Amino acid sequence: MSRLSPAGRKALLTLHLVTSLGWLGADLVLLTLGIAGLRGADPEVVYPTAGLLVTWLFAPLSVAVWLVGVASALLTPWGLLRWRWVLVKFGLTTVMLGLVLLLLTPRVRHLGDLGAAADAHLRVDLVVAPGVSTTLLLIATVLSTYKPWGRLRRATVPAARRAVPAGRGA
Repeated sequence: MSRLSPAGRKALLTLHLVTSLGWLGADLVLLTLGIAGLRGADPEVVYPTAGLLVTWLFAPLSVAVWLVGVASALLTPWGLLRWRWVLVKFGLTTVMLGLVLLLLTPRVRHLGDLGAAADAHLRVDLVVAPGVSTTLLLIATVLSTYKPWGRLRRATVPAARRAVPAGRGA
């Protein structure tokens, strides 16, 4: 796969930062709405708002972050399978994306439809899920900043399978 120019890498990095920060911001707004709902704010306002937020901002941003992150890994020298921190960050983001699309989004939409009729368990989910998600996004940010653990080991070819240079006998 071809590599990007330095300007292209910076543009892709900027897009990744903007989408990631948007995802974190939407996550914090969901957490705020969840806390407000538990503290007595009008459920007919809080929960439908959360449903709109997760549908039109949170879920699309999570997909955008994943896509831009994969593009960044594949089109820059970092690669997807070269560095441990990139692989861990990719794994975290992939799991989070799956949870957002398969569990959180339908649950928050349902909570929005229920409004004041929502039970306590659903209301608590709107605090716990964004709390965990925010923590994982912060971990991904730390990984991007500190880049710990070094490179993944390259596969070594056993001596018996190495090519014998021409002119040398076995």
